[in-house]
Amino acid sequence: MSYIAPLKDMLFDIEHLANIAQVSQMPGLEEAGLETAQAVLEECARFNQDVVAPLNVAGDRDPSSFKDGKVTTTAGFKEAFAQYVAGGWQGLQHPAEFGGQGLPKTIGAACGEMLNSANMSFALCPLLTDGATEALLTAGSDELKATYLEKLVSGQWTGTMNLTEPQAGSDLAMVRSRAEPQPDGTYKVFGTKIFITYGEHDMAENIVHLVLARVTGAPEGVKGISLFVVPKFLVNKDGSLGARNDVHCVSIEHKLGIKASPTAVLQYGDHGGAVGYLVGQENRGLEYMFIMMNSARYAVGMQGIAIAERAYQHAVAYAKDRVQSRPVDGSINASAPIIHHPDVKRMLMTMRAYTEGCRAMATVAAAAYDAAHHHADADTRKQNQAFYEYLVPLVKGYSTEMSLEVASLGVQVHGGMGFIEETGAAQYLRDAKILTIYEGTTAIQANDLVGRKTARDGGQTAKAIAAQIEKTEAELAKRDTPDALAMARRLKGAREAFVDVVEFVAGQTKASPNAVFAGSVPYLMLAGNVVAGWQLARSLLIAEDLAKAGTDVAFMKAKVATARFYAEHILNKAPGLRDSIVDGAESVTALALESF
Repeated sequence: MSYIAPLKDMLFDIEHLANIAQVSQMPGLEEAGLETAQAVLEECARFNQDVVAPLNVAGDRDPSSFKDGKVTTTAGFKEAFAQYVAGGWQGLQHPAEFGGQGLPKTIGAACGEMLNSANMSFALCPLLTDGATEALLTAGSDELKATYLEKLVSGQWTGTMNLTEPQAGSDLAMVRSRAEPQPDGTYKVFGTKIFITYGEHDMAENIVHLVLARVTGAPEGVKGISLFVVPKFLVNKDGSLGARNDVHCVSIEHKLGIKASPTAVLQYGDHGGAVGYLVGQENRGLEYMFIMMNSARYAVGMQGIAIAERAYQHAVAYAKDRVQSRPVDGSINASAPIIHHPDVKRMLMTMRAYTEGCRAMATVAAAAYDAAHHHADADTRKQNQAFYEYLVPLVKGYSTEMSLEVASLGVQVHGGMGFIEETGAAQYLRDAKILTIYEGTTAIQANDLVGRKTARDGGQTAKAIAAQIEKTEAELAKRDTPDALAMARRLKGAREAFVDVVEFVAGQTKASPNAVFAGSVPYLMLAGNVVAGWQLARSLLIAEDLAKAGTDVAFMKAKVATARFYAEHILNKAPGLRDSIVDGAESVTALALESF
């Protein structure tokens, strides 16, 4: 089934929730108004629908292959990537100083969603390159920037993130890769890195690896980790490519999903040491790597939204075509397409509500990022930075967990045919599973939400969000429409549950850490549910007004219906989550290890 980008919904969120008109008034973003957003998104949709999406099934059935140290990507990927680079898509959000277009994240996030909906395996290469670019922009020396950034921003070279080792997964204190200082200021890097997305491929002429390693004599633990640029090919002073560096792919993984994306095992230093260049200062590597990590975490959340959208479209198309059984209300006296059956409608509406809620939340987060980086007022920048940082684990954790549920519902809508690979529904479920794992599992996102984002400031950022939600409740309550009043009631209950949990987390993390962290993932799911529901509540208010004014009435009525469905089928789960977190901690912490 072909992919159709949901441009109307994206532009609704960008215009009305993210307020692109305000974003385009910020210094450096003056050209990025709604007209620009629409033009960019329409062109992006054409490219992804026509060029990238047709390769999705082929990549799953004929994935990247490894032979004699070389990786060959799925037929068509190399040519599609060349078109991606030629179109300037890699540099969309990056500074014009290095050849990028300097567009806001508010626009770039929507383009990222389209690329991932079209073909998630393909999209992973640009995603990692974006992360490497962000790290060098923030911490790279002028020399490193001059050598690498223009080529990374253009997409002529691609980037990777090298953290994980066989013995060191998420616990980076266990990193053993080592770096030996050389008289010329470079380092010799030695070690093994695993799970390196696009660590080797045939789509670009050079691959720029950002690698965590310990300098000889560095302190133990995370305080002794440094970050290095280790290119596949060394770069001459004139910018041309030189000798092959001592980094080699020794295998690629065989995976449940995202099969076309080569996940490499890289060996550094088997032939005397790979030449590496220090990024920033020694022993601050983890700090710099988290620049990449936060960029990637938001992007992975967008992948969740993207795969959910694709699964939803696939399921709707099937439900409209598949004839099976008579409608229970007798409206048709013969077997009818299954979209007439109430439970199928419920599943499809669940898929749509989750997807649109998370898209709205992520779009608002992107606008906060833009304000944090571009707004003229320092206090406004600070407030938006805090809001964005709070939302990152929600975008990453909640959106990816919901993508699994949505993709699973997509298989269910297909019935037995969903379990058959030929229909394509199963690929979305397989591809979605990795999203809750890489760039930090859901529990790691939840630990971040508890420790750094809630306990550290006493819950002040979270409570400020709750205060904004309460204002939306008041606006809803003024309306006399059943939809607005239903949303107001559910949003109030959800917000109150959220505040109870925030107070529990802020008040008990130090005194009872096991009790709080036992509910960390439920807290993340509660917070994501509430924030996404809040954005759909805002959407409902706007859509009611626009429908009343005669603007795209059918679309606006669908927005209202989706928001109300979310309120009554998803947002209403919040009080139950509150109870499991606040009241149910003991049932987890009291369990003896011997009971398992």
